[in-house]
Amino acid sequence: MRADARSLLETAARRLAEAGVASARTDAELLLAHALGVERSRVGVLVALGGPVEAAGFEDLVEQRADRVPLQHLTGRAGFRALELRVGPGVFVPRPETETVAQLAVDEAARLAAAGRRPVVVDLCTGSGALALAVATEVPAARVHAVELDPMAHAWARRNVEELAPGLDLRLGDAATAFEDLDGLVDVVVSNPPYVPPGAVPVDPEVALHDPEVALYGGGDDGLLVPRRVVATAARLLRPGGLAVVEHAEVQEDAARRMFAGPSWVDVRSHRDLTDRPRSTTARHI
Repeated sequence: MRADARSLLETAARRLAEAGVASARTDAELLLAHALGVERSRVGVLVALGGPVEAAGFEDLVEQRADRVPLQHLTGRAGFRALELRVGPGVFVPRPETETVAQLAVDEAARLAAAGRRPVVVDLCTGSGALALAVATEVPAARVHAVELDPMAHAWARRNVEELAPGLDLRLGDAATAFEDLDGLVDVVVSNPPYVPPGAVPVDPEVALHDPEVALYGGGDDGLLVPRRVVATAARLLRPGGLAVVEHAEVQEDAARRMFAGPSWVDVRSHRDLTDRPRSTTARHI
């Protein structure tokens, strides 16, 4: 499609707004940048300069987004902290709120590294690899391991690991039985497991229709069956004093604290995300 950038953006933003996309203008800019093969900042320059641009496939991208295909599936990329991760159908798109979960793991690993340690970090239910890769790239001294059950998600994680942190130990398997070779040797276990309760269908079509169910629904009456298994695995893996970091929904704060109520855990704390909602719980292993 050939037209001036301003007209393309205005038409696309209007179409996306009519389709109920909350971030219509931003998405239009990102899709145009993707169609042109440039950074988003360049789009503003092209608007200011005027004149025609050749944006092959832009109209089709806009129509797919209007049909509520996730923006990240269309561009093939999702930003997470300082990373650009490869994502697409079959893998959970990492959310901004999970960046605060990553921060807890990064801070603990960095603290240990500053003390002269080579911290061992395990990411259970890694999905795209977001949490594991955040630690691996931000704390180079850390030895990072990750596991994913779903083969499609694992394939996306493998792409990201190969591109961003080839030394990361990525495995295909069940978080409940993973890493028996690391029992009692791990400093940090971090996880963004599936935790949506049954029947609590996400409102946004991008989530309900495109995120894999295995990455959303945690099982059990409260959605915390998988997170409880994650906590049990963390108790097996962590050395004394090791830290567990588990993401959950805001309505699960009290239930998440109860997951750490056993004799294996102390210093149980709730943490809020960037919107000041309860997002994760940490505890130290005895």
